[in-house]
Amino acid sequence: MQSGPQFYHMKIEDEINQKEFISQKQKATINLIFTSSWLMNKHKEFFKVYGLTPQQFNVLRILRGQHPGSISTAEIKARMLDKNSDASRIVDRLTLKAFATKLVCPKDRRLVDVSISKDGLNLLKRMDKKITELDNELGINETEAAQLNILLDKVRNGK
Repeated sequence: MQSGPQFYHMKIEDEINQKEFISQKQKATINLIFTSSWLMNKHKEFFKVYGLTPQQFNVLRILRGQHPGSISTAEIKARMLDKNSDASRIVDRLTLKAFATKLVCPKDRRLVDVSISKDGLNLLKRMDKKITELDNELGINETEAAQLNILLDKVRNGK
C-alpha cells in the first residue's frame, strides 16, 4: 500500500457519513457502488484531457485489439464495458475525430466494419504510459489486485 501525504485512508463510513451498516455485505455493496463511481470520475477526468470519453477509449482499445483487421459495431457493443452505450454513435464520433474508419460490409450492406486509424493507434500509444499511472492510483499492489479480481469475479458470478 502507498503511504504518505498523497494517500489518505478514509473508510466508507466517513466518506458517506454513515454511522453503521446492517451487515458487512451491505457495507461491501455500498462500498463497491461508491468506489465504482469514484473510479469512473477519475477516468472521465483523465480521458477529457485527450478529448475522449471512457466509452470512446474502450472502443478504441477494442479496435486496437482487432488491428489490422476490422470489427462490426454489433461485436464492438458485445465487447464494451458499458453495455448501455450506443456503439454506433461512439464509432461515428471516433470517425469524425479521425481515430476510426468505417466501411460498409460487402457481404451485408446493412453492416459496417470498423477499424482503428493510424491517428487512433498513435493516440493510444501516447496514452499507454499514462494509463499505467492511472491504474496505479488504485493504491494496491499486484498481489492485492489479483485478490480483488478474484473477489469481484465471485461477486458477479454469485458464488
